[in-house]
Amino acid sequence: MTLFTRYTAHVDAALDALTAAGTLPAGLDRRNVTVEPPRDATHGDLATNAAMVLAKPAGTNPRQLAEALAGELRTLDEVAAVTVAGPGFINMTLHDDVWRREIDAIHAAGADYGRSDAGAGVRVNIEYVSANPTGPMHMGHCRGAVVGDALASLLQFAGNTVIREYYVNDAGGQVDVLARSAHLRYREALGHKVGAIPEGLYPGDYLVAVGQALAQEFGDRYVAAPEDEWLALFRNRAVAAMLALIKDDLALLGIHHDVFSSEAELQAAKKPEAAEAVLRARDLVYDGVLEAPKGETPEDWEPVELPLFRSTQFGDDQDRPIRKSNGSWTYFGADMAYHYQKAEGADQLIDIWGADHAGTVKRIQAAVAALTEGKTRFDVKLVQMVRLLRGGEPVKMSKRAGNFVTLADVVREVGKDVVRFTMLTRRSDAQMDFDFAKVVEASKENPVFYVQYAHARVHSLHRRAAEAGISAEGADLSRLDTQELALVKLAAQFPRVVETAAAAREPHRIVFYLYDLAAEFHAQWNVGNDKPERRFLVPDDHGVTAARLSLAAAIGRIIRNGLSIMGVEAVTEMH
Repeated sequence: MTLFTRYTAHVDAALDALTAAGTLPAGLDRRNVTVEPPRDATHGDLATNAAMVLAKPAGTNPRQLAEALAGELRTLDEVAAVTVAGPGFINMTLHDDVWRREIDAIHAAGADYGRSDAGAGVRVNIEYVSANPTGPMHMGHCRGAVVGDALASLLQFAGNTVIREYYVNDAGGQVDVLARSAHLRYREALGHKVGAIPEGLYPGDYLVAVGQALAQEFGDRYVAAPEDEWLALFRNRAVAAMLALIKDDLALLGIHHDVFSSEAELQAAKKPEAAEAVLRARDLVYDGVLEAPKGETPEDWEPVELPLFRSTQFGDDQDRPIRKSNGSWTYFGADMAYHYQKAEGADQLIDIWGADHAGTVKRIQAAVAALTEGKTRFDVKLVQMVRLLRGGEPVKMSKRAGNFVTLADVVREVGKDVVRFTMLTRRSDAQMDFDFAKVVEASKENPVFYVQYAHARVHSLHRRAAEAGISAEGADLSRLDTQELALVKLAAQFPRVVETAAAAREPHRIVFYLYDLAAEFHAQWNVGNDKPERRFLVPDDHGVTAARLSLAAAIGRIIRNGLSIMGVEAVTEMH
């Protein structure tokens, strides 16, 4: 139980007492009652909106209810003062020993400090990356990969059971193009002159090795053979090679999926037919004709009867075809079945998509709602593109890749931790610049450096203290004063930040919090530059040094826990 959940329970008990006394009617909905830090730290340590939320349904004055509730809260031993502000907000100030005990709680919990059971084991399937298996990972995939992986770790830390999934789009026309591109490289490997890569094929050098492997396995058997003899075979071999390449690239970022689901296997298993049958049984698929395209109608447009999903019943703009006129599945039809398959093994679904897929959100949400009868929560997190810069100038494309910057090249240049942390320094739906020069800059303006530097400082402090023969063992935390306890109050918010970030599906909140915590730690550290008695290490006062060492160790622990959720290593030295 965190400090905030403990005081939520205290507020709840106080409300029970008022109900028992007849001050409040029974059965009030308390779900919107919160206990959180006040916006202005001078108002106290904790604030609750209980009186504001409950006064109207209770038929009473919020200020009057707040005074009654404040009276109950003043009886708590840990509470030093309770005040009522404005129309009925309640602020509580806790005794300093509460915060000193929180330092002990951080040390006792260690790597589990901030861990929560709020997720209650609910199974959440998070699908992220899902890049077409037609080449190596590029930086267009990077941000979604990091956001998805960090969100998965965050939800696990908050008590959910998480399934990390990658959807392999291996049934569309793009993998046929891949097979033809591999065949070209296969012929090249056998000594045939192929010239410039034809328009429409994948030009990257990464397919050279695929062609060489095919040449070694099959010799010249398929050089002059008709396409229908080798297309499926080359497609399977090329997709397998690309998936191996993609997995290696993701591993450079520390990303490993639990499940790789194949679109081709999904269709072979008749999953789309099963989904269609379910929807027809509920009268949610019918045979109808799409409206003509808006604006000028093409001369060759003809009304064709198609099976249409009633997505407008679930908030979409129009009903959607699930099959094409030739009977094959539309992309939506296959995707609908895929989400149905995921929902069979999870209580909640989350998709991480590029912002260019925003137009398909409503229809997939409609399909999930229809297929699961509204029982499965489904969220889509849209991720904006990242603009790559070097010293403010756009980065040139990679020749090896053909037309993009590979993720592997970026990770090898600046490091996994820099890439991961940087991708989480803004909301995922906000535009981002990734400047190779700035992300490795040693300054406060670079959040990666600033947070890592705080942790390295903590490590350096303990090393120097050990050299001076000073330990935090048995520290008397009463030596910490109000200024130092302000840092503890911020540290104690970490468990609450974890829960709110998980509930909002927003891992960037952890990074924002870590930056604020690091800033406060650096600020207290820097006071010692002008006032030697305020330094964390005071050689002639072992008592105060031990207390500050314990405080610094608690800050270091929280930074490690937060970075661990982000998949970032907490460094002990800055180079």
